[in-house]
Amino acid sequence: MDFGVSFLPDVGPAQLDPRVYYDNVLEISRAADDLGLRYVKMTEHFLHPYGGYCPSPFMFLSAVAAQTRRIRLMTGCTLPNFHHPIKLASYAAMVDALSHGRLDVGFARAYLPYEFDAFGISMDGSRTRFADTVRAVVGLWEAERFSMSSEFFDIADATILPRPVQPHGIPTLIAAVRTPESFATIGADGHGLLVTPGGLVAPVELIRRYRESFVARRPAVPKPRVVISLPLLIDADSDRAADLADACLGEYVRVWSDAVTAWDDRSSRDYQSYSGMAQFLRAMTGTELRLTGSAIVGNPGEVVDAIVALDEKFDGLDTVLWQLDYGNLPREAALTSLRHLVDDVVPKLPARLR
Repeated sequence: MDFGVSFLPDVGPAQLDPRVYYDNVLEISRAADDLGLRYVKMTEHFLHPYGGYCPSPFMFLSAVAAQTRRIRLMTGCTLPNFHHPIKLASYAAMVDALSHGRLDVGFARAYLPYEFDAFGISMDGSRTRFADTVRAVVGLWEAERFSMSSEFFDIADATILPRPVQPHGIPTLIAAVRTPESFATIGADGHGLLVTPGGLVAPVELIRRYRESFVARRPAVPKPRVVISLPLLIDADSDRAADLADACLGEYVRVWSDAVTAWDDRSSRDYQSYSGMAQFLRAMTGTELRLTGSAIVGNPGEVVDAIVALDEKFDGLDTVLWQLDYGNLPREAALTSLRHLVDDVVPKLPARLR
């Protein structure tokens, strides 16, 4: 099992100056690199404290690449519905070259109505637009001269520059939440899978469906790959860990639920199960998020047990990425958690997980 760090900003200027936020997550990224973790991941969103401090994961990951040596970089996720495939493929290839081949690209369909409204893009049809754009991005990476016609764009004999530098191509992942068909399609199309339970029922059966559906399509993704992201807090004192985590997780849920209130008076045929999301999240507390296993919190021994249980629940995980910026978690608490993870947790995990 590989470990890494994951970021999804949930602050605005009233909570944290953006310069301080970026300083914090870049320091955490450097520490993760120094400690030998495998990945750093950043998510794309716009216009709201929920994710708004990262409108460009590629720009952020370029900064990480310049300050680190080994750690791989992952978008988690970039939102193809808001980008032309030539632009998206070119930005990714540029980061791949700048980092000397350390990039993985995770895609997500986007789900916040105000983002679609801002870009003048209908939510109805987003499923097809997403699939076409991902297909075109991969095609632009892999073909020297690529053509594709879609109802959303036309590409004729295009060659992006720079070219990706990884010999087997840029690894790809796609995020899924709750739709069984999405999990099956991600597997059938040969992508890795990104899952963030985050207060929702853990999709154990859906992940199994992904694995059963998987077909290897590209050397960059030769087998099924499941990457899960969860908030983490480790402290020698488990009560102190719980108190701090509950407060920060509560703030994370508050910001998230405020973002999805946009669904209170919206519906879309491509998002049929989303309309009640805000009501569900408004009833969720930070404590409940911790107690349901949607965050891993405790002393090192408790975290060892939680990681073993997590791996068993999902029939084996390839990668766990620890979210360390939730609810304006203090930077020192995040760095302490990383040190405990490497020094006191990983060495005590079963050999199969190290």
